[in-house]
Amino acid sequence: MVDLGFVGPSRPANDYRFVSVTDGDTPNIEMAIRMVSIDTPESQFGGAPATAQAALERAKTRLLDGTYDALPQDLRDYLVSRITSDAAQRHQAAGKAAAEAHTAMVATRLARPDDSQRKMAVIATGELVEGNGRLLAYTAPWFTGSASDPLPPRDDPRRRTFNLDMVALGWAATFLIYPSIPPTKDLNLLLDEAEAAWTQQLGAWAQFGQDLLLGYEYRACIKLGARELPDPAEAIAQAYQRVCVDLRTLTEVGLYGYHQVPPQHRLWIWATDLDQARTDLPISL
Repeated sequence: MVDLGFVGPSRPANDYRFVSVTDGDTPNIEMAIRMVSIDTPESQFGGAPATAQAALERAKTRLLDGTYDALPQDLRDYLVSRITSDAAQRHQAAGKAAAEAHTAMVATRLARPDDSQRKMAVIATGELVEGNGRLLAYTAPWFTGSASDPLPPRDDPRRRTFNLDMVALGWAATFLIYPSIPPTKDLNLLLDEAEAAWTQQLGAWAQFGQDLLLGYEYRACIKLGARELPDPAEAIAQAYQRVCVDLRTLTEVGLYGYHQVPPQHRLWIWATDLDQARTDLPISL
């Protein structure tokens, strides 16, 4: 028996659609990609708009009637102000509009001058696969480098990732989650674009309002408004699992203080990763 005293990294198995076999050791699968560092509004989460709105209204009632008094008062007030009577309809409409903007962007930027289509470049992150089995990655056009499809210079806007441009157009909020943090130059470019989109109220904010629930806010509120309410503490634990850090000061604002930080300045750390993050990052309490 060989015992190396080492166990390599492993991840849970996930199911993918089989596409083809190239050779004896190369099956091809179809795999969904979760575009890393960004978050767009949801187009289906929570059910149809009426169903989702009912969940949001239950969450609002519970935030007001004392069910969720374990949450800080300022967070409860903030969420209540954003759960409007049309919050689900606006959020899901923004999600569909974001998908349409993404589709149009991909179609335009993958088109070659000769009307053929480029492949998509997929740049995986260190975390690689998220809980739902999607590949965590940045995506961009793939240039072959041939005479007919030369690779643009490094800073040419044609090489920008779709992740970055979804933020720049206001169709995605930044959603930086440790440890999948881009290199310093790319990080600051993303933050600058996010600042401009938020300040100018582009994309989703222009069309659907400044009080539009962001993707992660919407998902949290749907969980808080589940039809069958578990123990309130359990519902809160399911809705809030990431600590927020204010990138302006590199200060932790905790599980429930994210609303104090403008969206473009939020860094997220899973509570289970917090000890390691405090070692790896220059953050303070």
